[in-house]
Amino acid sequence: MGNLRKELEKIGVSGDNAEKKDDFVRADGRAWNEPRKIVIEQNYIQNADGSCLISFGNTKVICTAMLTDEAPAFAKEKGIGWLTSEYNMLPGSTLKRKARDRNKIDGRSVEIQRLIGRSLRGGIDLTCFPGYSLYIDTDVINADGGTRTASITGGFVAAAIAFKKYMKKGLIAVNPIKNYVAAISIGLVNGRILLDLMYEEDEKAYCDMNVVATDEGELVDISAGSGGQPFKKSLFLKMLDIGIENVIKLTQLQKRVVEEA
Repeated sequence: MGNLRKELEKIGVSGDNAEKKDDFVRADGRAWNEPRKIVIEQNYIQNADGSCLISFGNTKVICTAMLTDEAPAFAKEKGIGWLTSEYNMLPGSTLKRKARDRNKIDGRSVEIQRLIGRSLRGGIDLTCFPGYSLYIDTDVINADGGTRTASITGGFVAAAIAFKKYMKKGLIAVNPIKNYVAAISIGLVNGRILLDLMYEEDEKAYCDMNVVATDEGELVDISAGSGGQPFKKSLFLKMLDIGIENVIKLTQLQKRVVEEA
């Protein structure tokens, strides 16, 4: 612990700052290790098989799950189903109008929807619905940082609600969920570790990490960039531990929402 304390002090984070909840107050009143208010409103879209509106503070994403009776060729060959995702930011979701993706999806959206798909597949047994594809659509209606982590967390809720419906209808015999999966961001801003970055913090961060993990704390996906300013592995591991701890809390919220659906 002593080495970590010295390392934090080198970049301007005291050991006390890193470990005392009430030592530092952010612009929105949160402590450094406190997530934004997270609300999941289930069954938000009536026509979808599963859906929710998820809010990470002012970031709001509509997530839907719908099944089709077709699967990619490679999935058919393996005798499994498939889960894929699409991600979109609506024109009014940002301060400057976001143009709609029409003939070409921008590179950022492609990267995020691939992340969402592989993250959700990390908690789902594809052998439980062979010949089918589950489409997860995540549409950002208001962006204030953390849209990809909100999309993963809400997308899994939408999928879990849909699976409950399919089992009730007899479309599938076994619930495909192996582990619940959620995600949260954590970064370094002005020499401080901050959890669940809002936009103004994300803009200043020289490290922005996204942690995707299961309800058992196992990693599904992780990304972290320094923006050109290096940092030590032990600091990375400290951030990772905080991220996983909070993801586990998120999965507990997911489970309560799905149980009530």
